[in-house]
Order: sequence, then structure tokens, then C-alpha cells
Amino acid sequence: MAKLYFRYGAMGSGKTIDLIKVAYNYEERGQNVLLIAPSTDNRYGVGKITTRIGLQRDAICVARDTNIFEIIKKENNEKKIDCVLVDESNFLTEKQVNELSDVVDFMDIPVICYGLRSDFRQKFFEGSGPLMEIADKIEEIKTICECGAKATVNMRFINGKAITEGEQVFIGGNESYKSVCRKCYKKYISEV
Repeated sequence: MAKLYFRYGAMGSGKTIDLIKVAYNYEERGQNVLLIAPSTDNRYGVGKITTRIGLQRDAICVARDTNIFEIIKKENNEKKIDCVLVDESNFLTEKQVNELSDVVDFMDIPVICYGLRSDFRQKFFEGSGPLMEIADKIEEIKTICECGAKATVNMRFINGKAITEGEQVFIGGNESYKSVCRKCYKKYISEV
């Protein structure tokens, strides 16, 4: 029986490396995977899933108004899909998350979503909240803070200064991010 998985972690936790590893494992066994990436994340090119260490795979690029269920249905009709892997699922809409659950429930194809749980303000992303609500299995991919504790917060910096306000999604420009624990997050924002 297929399941909807949400594997989340702070930035730098190895989510995309895990996705590429899972794709390789399926393909090594002669099975077909379908990789999906939201168009919001175009840091390394549209329709590319890329790790910070340079590993890269092509993916179907989906915009906010894309019906993911219909895309997967079409691809599955052309060649049987054994697993769907979604990078940066936090950028999906709630409707798209529900479409992925339909893929699991009505097409019996497992779907594994990778993404961030929350933003630099510690608020859910649009796709993360619904995934936390309806995923059959939720798994945390862990990374560590500079202090050695488990990092759970994605801290945003602009020109080296920690910020707690601004657009939720901002790709490009002079911002940088660091994964920190909640205690270090509080320390950084108290210095603002």
C-alpha cells in the first residue's frame, strides 16, 4: 500500500542528497521514478534538483497553478511510475499537496516529499503545514547548529545581520541562511 511521506529538515540537513539517493536506489532496481521540483526554487536552473555539493538531476518543474495529479497520471500512462519524489515541497500549494495524496490513494504510487518545515520566522510554509497534517509518515532529517545542538530553525541574514521580518520566500540577492537551534535563534534575534 502506497504512502505519502514528508521528510523535512533545516537547511543543510541533506534532504536533496537523500532524494537523489532514493531515486538512484529505485533506478538501480529497474524501477521508474518521477522527480518534481517547484518553479519557485530556480537557484540552479528551472527543472533542476541540485544539492549544495553539486549533484544534480532533471525534474518536472511545476508552477503554483500546475495540477500535479494530472502530470503524474500522464507520465504513469507513458511508463509505469514506481515512486514520485518531490524536492522543496514546502513551496507547493495546499491544493498540490492534496493532489499528491490523490496520487497515493487513487494511483497507489508512493510519494516522498522533501522540504523545510518552517521559514526564518518559525512559521509553516504553505506546503509544509498540509504535509504535516496529512502525510502518512513524517520523518525529520537532522543537522546540527553551530553550538552542537540539533538545528531546527532556518535563520535568515541580510548583509550579515539576522532578520525576522520580510517576505517568506526570497531567492537571490544578498541574503544568506544558517541552520540553528531555537536557543541560538533567540540569541541572534536578541542582538538585532
